[in-house]
Amino acid sequence: MKKIFAAATLCAASLATGVAGAQSQPWLADRRLGEGPGIRTGDLELHPGIAGELGYDSNYFQASGESGEPEIAAYRLRITPSLSLSTLGAQRAPDAKNRSLAFRANVSASYNELIAADSANSDQVADQRHVSIGAGLKLDIAPTRPWGGDVFADYVRLIQPSNSPDTNLAFDRDTIRAGAGVIWRPGGGLFDWRLGYEFETTLFEQDSFTEFNNQQHSIKTRGRWRFLPRTALMYDASFGFLRYTKDTGQQNSTPVRARVGVNGLVTNRFALLALVGWGASFYESRDGKPVQDFDSLIAQGELKWFVTPQPDLEATSAGVGLSSVAVGYLRDFRNSYLGDYYQLDRGYLRFDYFLGGSVVVAVEGGVSHVTYPDSFFQSSALRFGSFTENRVDASIFGEYRTSDSFGLNATLRYNANLSENRVPISEDPTAGTDNLKFSRYEVWLGARWFM
Repeated sequence: MKKIFAAATLCAASLATGVAGAQSQPWLADRRLGEGPGIRTGDLELHPGIAGELGYDSNYFQASGESGEPEIAAYRLRITPSLSLSTLGAQRAPDAKNRSLAFRANVSASYNELIAADSANSDQVADQRHVSIGAGLKLDIAPTRPWGGDVFADYVRLIQPSNSPDTNLAFDRDTIRAGAGVIWRPGGGLFDWRLGYEFETTLFEQDSFTEFNNQQHSIKTRGRWRFLPRTALMYDASFGFLRYTKDTGQQNSTPVRARVGVNGLVTNRFALLALVGWGASFYESRDGKPVQDFDSLIAQGELKWFVTPQPDLEATSAGVGLSSVAVGYLRDFRNSYLGDYYQLDRGYLRFDYFLGGSVVVAVEGGVSHVTYPDSFFQSSALRFGSFTENRVDASIFGEYRTSDSFGLNATLRYNANLSENRVPISEDPTAGTDNLKFSRYEVWLGARWFM
């Protein structure tokens, strides 16, 4: 059985792909794939939808497969209703540029039923049935005027089992995020600057992990100067206050990030995003426990090639509805639930293809190098020395649309930790270790109605 200390590592490392992982269906994460013609009512546009999928999961609990921790496969049924609502854009409402208020809202829920591939695991797998939820709201105030603002909020219920089938050791958690900002756009929009506040809280549903409940307050700013019609210099920075709600071994921090770079279309076929900067974590020692800090370069880069570009393409719409190939790299640090932080270096390749509105293909593959510093028990004794993990992820999504509002789709997803690292269970050396290595693939076939 996977123990709590080691399971916390999996929980932290799973964040390497971001919160978007909570929306595992591609059409929920990317509205280009999810929305159809829509239903217009006044100045609003509605996009309802519902999807049904049947799937196979080779290793639902992401177990290592060694003795005492077998891989457990499951057949899965997933039903996902969704709804998005927004004010009409400039393409459908000529007077949209004069609008003083614009907004977009979305909500979705996925019911998951699981059936064990091996009847010996029927009860353990059946107990994993669940409902995941996602909802969001974004309000833009005076979006075309010199002074404006925005307000946003979102909620995600993420269901994530640990390597143990015991539901009391599941990493199910609720994340709530909200914020607001003021935006200044002098000079007809060639320059804009935003200063805002963001609040985020993560609440674990099981008592075993409430010690990881935390809140983060952040002051964020970003600026953009268009020195060419479709290219802009960019700057962004953040100053945060991460605080755990319980007095446990987890250490608070004050993360700081700052980046500068360029974003936009270099030609009608190529778009470039390049940001580089510095980040530092500034953890605070609790009860004399040693502190491990990140203090290094952070960066993000992406080069995108458009298969069928448009001559009058705006930088703000470069990614909407166009077939493209992109290669990218991300370097950043994240808060960790085992130890203080981890460093993420991820390279990826992505391909999006749209054919006449009837065929949609989205392919992405990535390789991540995850670095953990020394970690300590609450007593300040060394838990383990620094180590690294090499992870791979890949997904292929294809959909054939028989009409403007109905499609048949298939999804293939693979995720693996290729490195064999063993984490001590406790300070007692006889308690043993946990192996964090795993390999998992999922296959889904489904149908979807959408407007």
